[in-house]
Amino acid sequence: MKITVDIPEDALRDLMGYTKAATKRAAILQAVDDFNRRQRMARLTRFAGRFTDFMGQEDLSRMRAERK
Repeated sequence: MKITVDIPEDALRDLMGYTKAATKRAAILQAVDDFNRRQRMARLTRFAGRFTDFMGQEDLSRMRAERK
């Protein structure tokens, strides 16, 4: 899709530097893809529960020893 957008030159220059993109188009596509990925991840975290019972190193060692 073609679209015309007025992006400040300094913001676009910074974006190209951060993304190491060779073209303005590539830099904008990478920024849009990154934004969309972050939004999907944020949406997923709302559905995630809280896990409070983490396995410690001792528990892991004991579990591995029991398998042998």
